[in-house]
Amino acid sequence: MRRFVIFGVLLLGLAHGPARAQSPDADIQAVISRQIEAFKVDDFVTAFSFASPQIKELFGSPERFGEMVQTGYPMVWRPAEVRFSGLESRGGRTVQSVVVTDSTGALFVLEYEMVAGEGGWQINGVVVRRPGDTGA
Repeated sequence: MRRFVIFGVLLLGLAHGPARAQSPDADIQAVISRQIEAFKVDDFVTAFSFASPQIKELFGSPERFGEMVQTGYPMVWRPAEVRFSGLESRGGRTVQSVVVTDSTGALFVLEYEMVAGEGGWQINGVVVRRPGDTGA
């Protein structure tokens, strides 16, 4: 009987192990992290690959996308520190909050809207807030 209990516990652990590794939180954070890493080395083709079809259509090319990030989101292009905060659902949208410190030491809360695509999670937009704007 003891062998069956141990076997059952092992099976239960195996059944829950992969589910945690594939959690939306981890997958979403990985996509955002990989995009930020691509921005840090000016690899706009790779950074653009994490964008949703709507964002790709809006900007049309990795170069235009990169220019927009450099001028409009410098804290994403060259962050000093990146820390993930909460993941939440807002009116049917999935939003990942990310706290970023830029090169001057200023803090920003970035709210990444994420959408599920054929190849996994994609970034559908980013709203920048100062920490006081969100209570962070």
